[in-house]
Amino acid sequence: MQDKQQRKVLKVMDNELYILGAGGHAKVIIEIAELLEYKIAGVFDQNENIKNILNYPVSQDFQILLKQQNIFFAFGNNQSRKKNSESFRSNCFNLIHPSTVISKNIDFGCGNAIMAGVVINSSVKIGDFCIINTSASIDHDCEIGNYAHVSPKVALAGNVKVKEGAQIGIGACVKQNITIGKWAIVGAGAVVINDVPDYAVVVGNPSRIIKYLY
Repeated sequence: MQDKQQRKVLKVMDNELYILGAGGHAKVIIEIAELLEYKIAGVFDQNENIKNILNYPVSQDFQILLKQQNIFFAFGNNQSRKKNSESFRSNCFNLIHPSTVISKNIDFGCGNAIMAGVVINSSVKIGDFCIINTSASIDHDCEIGNYAHVSPKVALAGNVKVKEGAQIGIGACVKQNITIGKWAIVGAGAVVINDVPDYAVVVGNPSRIIKYLY
């Protein structure tokens, strides 16, 4: 991991972290935080049926979170990350798995989860509260908008733009110079060779629009 990313990762006072969300995605987030030697000070979720996660007790007392700023939003759902990031304050930091391969020339925002095995090449821009999931590959000069989710094994060629809230499904491939519109969904295994409009759902090889979300 390069120095530029390391500084962004460690920008948490007292090394204490509060996790909001206690589903499957949160398990991966917790393990990354542990690898980075953070102390998990609390885990929170609105689901009262979830009592613990990875041996951490789960609380529904969100008043505690209102007093904290070292909060990480551990939701796989893009809308949930956006909603909660607008409801709670958080310091600017990212959680980046130590096994990633990341160019020193990256522009990171805040609240991003970068999972194991990810490769990010030169001059990529990543916004706020994104997920770059396990073993995804992002080539040079790509731009990832706020709240986007690049799923496991996704391959983005150079100069791809992924707009706010878009989700690219597991194993999808996107050729160079393509734009994925805001809150669009690219289905698992899709091969994207044309721009995807805002709110469109595309599937297949080559990908085709099957519906619009709005």
